[in-house]
Amino acid sequence: MNLSKVKLVVTDMDGTLLNSKGKVSDNFFKLYNQLQKQGVQFAAASGRQFQSISDKLHTIKNDISIIAENGGLAKYKNQHLVLNSLDIEKTMQLIPDLRKIKGTYIVLCGKKGAYIETQDHNFIKMFQEYYPKYFFLNDLLKVMTDEFFKIALYHYNNSEKYIYPSVQHLENEFQIKVSGEHWVDISHPNANKGYALKLLQDKLGITREETMVFGDYNNDLEMLELADFSYAMENAHPNVKKTARFQTKSNNNEGVELILEKLLTAKFNFQKQ
Repeated sequence: MNLSKVKLVVTDMDGTLLNSKGKVSDNFFKLYNQLQKQGVQFAAASGRQFQSISDKLHTIKNDISIIAENGGLAKYKNQHLVLNSLDIEKTMQLIPDLRKIKGTYIVLCGKKGAYIETQDHNFIKMFQEYYPKYFFLNDLLKVMTDEFFKIALYHYNNSEKYIYPSVQHLENEFQIKVSGEHWVDISHPNANKGYALKLLQDKLGITREETMVFGDYNNDLEMLELADFSYAMENAHPNVKKTARFQTKSNNNEGVELILEKLLTAKFNFQKQ
């Protein structure tokens, strides 16, 4: 496999490009600039709100592709690629049952912003990191004037153990993803990072042999399968390590940057031939 062939780099955000403090390294931006000179395209893919991803990558946001809300919304240099919206009526029908899941917080993710009905200050403080644009309501059932991409469910202890069993039965109608240690997402059946990535690959004329992907959790599985150069982080979920072809260091040890340095070296060496 020849690294010098890579034309598209796609990376997850939390647990992958972002360190445990939610920061992108200065080293990444330096490497990005060098890769851009080599004609390499870059995409950030996350369960986060579009605005949150843009804020983290604000200096390059107009030059990259962004896959937000786990594939519910995707843009290529501010051109819409994907808008996978949920049916409003079906979405609202879920809310009463979701409220019954003990210890679970509900985030209704819309085009205008995210909506919450909890007044738990600790949750709100944490939640703002992922959803900087949000609205508080006394009753989520009263939101009827937005376009919704997903319902994000949060549990302080463990989402796979305490939330997923209660929503697993919905998989015939919705995309259900354990998207992080504390998160489960309910989305449109086509709303996943892989679906959005395939559209991006087709638009750019880039093959899986020319694609590099980094991920750490179950919501990254579909896009990892679309790249010959697929990397699981050292801190990744076992399912991700099983799916990815390669492994790199953890997000706190700049695992993404390590491979990008190797990519640049491969391209420089190829040019010298």
